[in-house]
Amino acid sequence: MASPAQTPKAPQGSGERRNRRELARTGALILLAVLVTLFAVLNVEEVKVNWIFGSGKAPLIIVIVVSLLVGVILTHFAERRGAKRR
Repeated sequence: MASPAQTPKAPQGSGERRNRRELARTGALILLAVLVTLFAVLNVEEVKVNWIFGSGKAPLIIVIVVSLLVGVILTHFAERRGAKRR
Protein backbone atom coordinates (compact mmCIF):
# COMPACT_ATOMS: atom_id res chain seq x y z
CA MET A 1 0.00 0.00 0.00
CA ALA A 2 1.39 3.41 -0.95
CA SER A 3 1.77 6.11 1.63
CA PRO A 4 0.26 9.56 0.97
CA ALA A 5 3.72 10.97 0.31
CA GLN A 6 4.26 8.52 -2.57
CA THR A 7 0.97 9.05 -4.44
CA PRO A 8 1.28 11.48 -7.34
CA LYS A 9 -0.92 14.55 -7.12
CA ALA A 10 -2.50 16.49 -9.97
CA PRO A 11 -1.94 20.23 -10.17
CA GLN A 12 -4.43 21.99 -7.88
CA GLY A 13 -5.93 24.52 -10.30
CA SER A 14 -6.58 22.43 -13.40
CA GLY A 15 -8.17 19.46 -11.65
CA GLU A 16 -10.62 21.57 -9.68
CA ARG A 17 -11.69 23.53 -12.76
CA ARG A 18 -12.14 20.37 -14.74
CA ASN A 19 -14.19 18.73 -12.00
CA ARG A 20 -16.40 21.81 -11.64
CA ARG A 21 -16.89 21.97 -15.40
CA GLU A 22 -17.78 18.28 -15.53
CA LEU A 23 -20.21 18.67 -12.62
CA ALA A 24 -21.83 21.70 -14.26
CA ARG A 25 -22.13 19.86 -17.58
CA THR A 26 -23.60 16.78 -15.88
CA GLY A 27 -26.06 18.92 -13.94
CA ALA A 28 -27.12 20.75 -17.10
CA LEU A 29 -27.62 17.47 -18.97
CA ILE A 30 -29.71 16.05 -16.13
CA LEU A 31 -31.83 19.21 -16.04
CA LEU A 32 -32.29 19.07 -19.82
CA ALA A 33 -33.29 15.40 -19.64
CA VAL A 34 -35.85 16.16 -16.93
CA LEU A 35 -37.31 19.05 -18.95
CA VAL A 36 -37.53 16.98 -22.13
CA THR A 37 -39.19 14.14 -20.22
CA LEU A 38 -41.72 16.51 -18.66
CA PHE A 39 -42.38 18.08 -22.07
CA ALA A 40 -43.02 14.66 -23.59
CA VAL A 41 -45.24 13.48 -20.74
CA LEU A 42 -47.33 16.65 -20.79
CA ASN A 43 -47.91 16.48 -24.57
CA VAL A 44 -49.37 13.02 -25.06
CA GLU A 45 -52.92 13.99 -26.00
CA GLU A 46 -54.00 13.08 -29.50
CA VAL A 47 -54.48 15.86 -32.02
CA LYS A 48 -55.83 15.85 -35.58
CA VAL A 49 -53.02 16.29 -38.06
CA ASN A 50 -53.31 17.11 -41.76
CA TRP A 51 -50.30 15.42 -43.36
CA ILE A 52 -49.29 15.92 -46.99
CA PHE A 53 -50.83 12.60 -48.01
CA GLY A 54 -53.94 12.61 -45.81
CA SER A 55 -54.96 13.27 -42.24
CA GLY A 56 -55.10 11.36 -39.01
CA LYS A 57 -54.58 11.54 -35.29
CA ALA A 58 -51.22 11.48 -33.57
CA PRO A 59 -49.82 12.33 -30.14
CA LEU A 60 -48.81 15.98 -29.95
CA ILE A 61 -45.23 15.09 -28.97
CA ILE A 62 -44.83 13.10 -32.20
CA VAL A 63 -46.07 16.07 -34.24
CA ILE A 64 -43.62 18.38 -32.45
CA VAL A 65 -40.66 16.01 -32.91
CA VAL A 66 -41.45 15.41 -36.61
CA SER A 67 -41.73 19.17 -37.16
CA LEU A 68 -38.42 19.71 -35.41
CA LEU A 69 -36.67 17.04 -37.50
CA VAL A 70 -38.09 18.41 -40.76
CA GLY A 71 -36.87 21.89 -39.79
CA VAL A 72 -33.39 20.61 -38.94
CA ILE A 73 -33.13 18.67 -42.22
CA LEU A 74 -34.35 21.60 -44.34
CA THR A 75 -31.94 23.97 -42.59
CA HIS A 76 -29.05 21.55 -43.17
CA PHE A 77 -29.75 21.28 -46.89
CA ALA A 78 -30.30 25.04 -47.25
CA GLU A 79 -26.91 25.71 -45.61
CA ARG A 80 -25.17 23.18 -47.85
CA ARG A 81 -26.77 24.71 -50.94
CA GLY A 82 -25.68 28.19 -49.84
CA ALA A 83 -22.13 26.97 -49.27
CA LYS A 84 -21.96 25.44 -52.76
CA ARG A 85 -22.93 28.77 -54.37
CA ARG A 86 -19.96 30.55 -52.80
